[in-house]
Amino acid sequence: MFKRVGLLILTNIAIVFVLSIVLNLLGVQPYLAKQGINYQSLLVFAAIFGFGGAFISLLMSKFIAKMSFSIKLINQPQSPDEIWLINTIQRLVKQAKIGMPEVGIYQSPEPNAFATGASRNKALVAVSTGLLQAMTRDEVEGVLAHEISHIVNGDMVTLTLIQGVLNTFVIFFARIAAYAAAQFFSRDDDGGMSQGIYFLMVILFQIVFGILATVVVMWFSRKREFRADAGSAKLVGKTKMIAALQKLAQCYDMPADPRGASIAAFKISAHSKVGALFASHPPLAERIKALNTERV
Repeated sequence: MFKRVGLLILTNIAIVFVLSIVLNLLGVQPYLAKQGINYQSLLVFAAIFGFGGAFISLLMSKFIAKMSFSIKLINQPQSPDEIWLINTIQRLVKQAKIGMPEVGIYQSPEPNAFATGASRNKALVAVSTGLLQAMTRDEVEGVLAHEISHIVNGDMVTLTLIQGVLNTFVIFFARIAAYAAAQFFSRDDDGGMSQGIYFLMVILFQIVFGILATVVVMWFSRKREFRADAGSAKLVGKTKMIAALQKLAQCYDMPADPRGASIAAFKISAHSKVGALFASHPPLAERIKALNTERV
């Protein structure tokens, strides 16, 4: 769910942003020359740090998730819920032919679950206490199969690659735009570009282009959600996945009409066109409709 995508994007943004500030403060700008920008050097620079930031965030994803949500890993199941959870995931990953992920529970009243990790065989599946309390076991099974499908489909790696490409373009074009703006607004006594203005412009354009890049990442994320829903339907039957989505709609009192549907759990409303662009998940009504028309 949103937490998987949100953590990846936020961690990536933080890493790239910090790297950008540190490199600018240290004056590490191998693409700048007296005659202007060396575009080939800038592209190499952008690719190294763009993909580097994305993959660092992927490698840190499990650690960040565990720390952010105080996830309690189930090493030795104690309660009936924990025993059922482990047994169900073991059965699902056996069907999906992937390695057993780490399984954990975190305290939250919101019914939610997410999967993260750098590889299919070393993932993490976490569920909220709210999910276990609000849903029947059939509905939870549908949600778990959805998260296992994300792992099978390699969605974290796919989104990381997409994020790496977008990071590269953000870094590349932010510096070109910053260079042009800095030259326009300020020159020093020697007729050169003001480094202070350039530094501020880099940060400004990186934020603006980063927001636009997030829209693209979220578009891909919404597409992957439909695929994970279909994967869940193949693993446990679409009835359980549809029931889980319907329960989510009930939990958040969402209207049945797709035009009014929203994902209240993620605080993003489809009533806002701008909000819809930043939604990591499609409206629940659209997902249910897609499953009903899916031949499984």
